[in-house]
Amino acid sequence: MDGQKVEAAEKVYLALNKPRGVVTTASDEQGRETVYALLEKELPWVAPVGRLDKASEGLLLLTNDSEWAARVTSPEIHLDKTYHVQIGVVADAALIASLARGVRSDDGSILHARSVRILRHGEKNSWLEIVLTEGKNRHIRRMLAGVGVEVLRLIRVSIGSLVLGELAKGTSRRLTEAEKRALDQAMKRT
Repeated sequence: MDGQKVEAAEKVYLALNKPRGVVTTASDEQGRETVYALLEKELPWVAPVGRLDKASEGLLLLTNDSEWAARVTSPEIHLDKTYHVQIGVVADAALIASLARGVRSDDGSILHARSVRILRHGEKNSWLEIVLTEGKNRHIRRMLAGVGVEVLRLIRVSIGSLVLGELAKGTSRRLTEAEKRALDQAMKRT
């Protein structure tokens, strides 16, 4: 084009540890920090694969492969997304059973989790592990609000077989070939 050779852009697959308070958008009309401020400047353009709201943190994928991103987020694929959630009450078996059955949200829809278990608890709060296979807008926050429970922290710790691990907050890294291949295999099994 215009005398220049045109080539397909290199496909880039990134894992980012999104800090709390950062928005998952390219630009923000309110001037808040976006995930793009955390990325290396020499990367080709990438887009977030799904979202984490401003108050949530943890594993966020970014890519310039829009077909792959659509598969990762597709509700038909049922790729597990695992969250560690600190709640403002001490969890008990009744709460876990209620979440496992599904919760009617404020808009009338039923919000489900694939699994819910207690990780640990103190005197005033607990940490839950919640696994979703679909991710509706503010799914976990709305599900817990439906049973009158406040979310104190929400951290996505894995997507499929890809684990957040020791990736420092606010940093990103490229997926290894093995990690990308494992995600691709998980998406083919459904």
